[in-house]
Amino acid sequence: MEMERGIAPVEELTSGASSRIIPVFRGVRRSIISREAAIRVLLFLQSIFLWILILIRLRGGRSALSSKPSSMVGSPLPSPRRRGVGFRKGGRLSAKEEEDAQKRRVLAEQVDMAFPLSCSRCRCESFLIMGTKKNALFCRSWVPASGNMKGILLIIHGLNEHSGRYAHFASQLTACSFGVYAMDWIGHGGSDGLHGYVPSLDWVVADTELFLEKIRSENPGVPCFLFGHSTGGAVVLKAALLSQMVAALKGIILTSPALRVKPAHALVGAVAPIFSLVLPKYQFKGANKKGIPVSRDPAAMQAKYSDPLVYTGPIRIRTGHEILRISSYLMQNIRSVNIPFFVLHGTADRVTDPLASQDLYNEAASKHKDIKLYEGFLHDLLFEPERDEIGTDIIEWMENRLKQ
Repeated sequence: MEMERGIAPVEELTSGASSRIIPVFRGVRRSIISREAAIRVLLFLQSIFLWILILIRLRGGRSALSSKPSSMVGSPLPSPRRRGVGFRKGGRLSAKEEEDAQKRRVLAEQVDMAFPLSCSRCRCESFLIMGTKKNALFCRSWVPASGNMKGILLIIHGLNEHSGRYAHFASQLTACSFGVYAMDWIGHGGSDGLHGYVPSLDWVVADTELFLEKIRSENPGVPCFLFGHSTGGAVVLKAALLSQMVAALKGIILTSPALRVKPAHALVGAVAPIFSLVLPKYQFKGANKKGIPVSRDPAAMQAKYSDPLVYTGPIRIRTGHEILRISSYLMQNIRSVNIPFFVLHGTADRVTDPLASQDLYNEAASKHKDIKLYEGFLHDLLFEPERDEIGTDIIEWMENRLKQ
């Protein structure tokens, strides 16, 4: 499906699903030095800084070894501290961050997963799995009450949101005999980690692969699909570049995928790797507090930004850098995509670029690929007033794939 009308310009580097504009270093546009000269200087300084950082770490490691009491040499390391849920943490969290993660898990457990009309026709539950970094990941499932599933859809939510927001979509799927499983990323929803902080999107890609393996092992022979929204769409697309994922899936569905994301200025891209190492958790305080609309449904907007499990703070430096990194990687490898896919995008989306989705459709090597562009729709397609129509489009695409 081709676009016929002009598309509104895409907003520069945003926090993805939170829709907060990040005007990072916007003042550099008025700098008196040329962009090329500034970038050369910054890259030179970046190289020096990284070498200094490596030397400091190496020296620090040697000092720690040399200062260790002789009585400890050769003695076993202490057992990792375990949490109440039985998982070892994959990263260092302060007591405050740990308390925040526990509070979010309690809130995640309280999310109503049953849609009024679907209470009698599906079984829903929440559970924890161990991530690739030994951190607890909060997951949900919606399964037809009969237990018979013609397919399974795994949902990878967008940046700053959580899996519990997809209960309505899950009710549509279970009504059509599809099982639904969803996972909260690290730092999101009820999962471990600092809220809104993603140390590496490659971790999320690895956790997605692990999640799929678990669900397939528990449901042998049931065809599986993978769904990703916004930055979650970028995660799903990168995971789908792995040959083992192509073999394990009937196809992937992407709504408003985060492709061709660019910083507010070229200088931001040059310094982002440095600051993501030095101040990875730092929040850009200059974020637009109003954000931009992601749905034309006022009730959906109100529900999203009043949800305590949706991160609404300024984007964290490492998280922003990771979005730039995965977006760049995907655009460089777009012709390597060979998995069947269905990409959906609103033409009025100001968070991610509809033209990038069109490029994915045009350039991917996949034999089975489809695109649907919704005229005038915004970013959160499954929370638009026409959400049922969009859900039906996705279900029909999966049913057609099952027949092929």
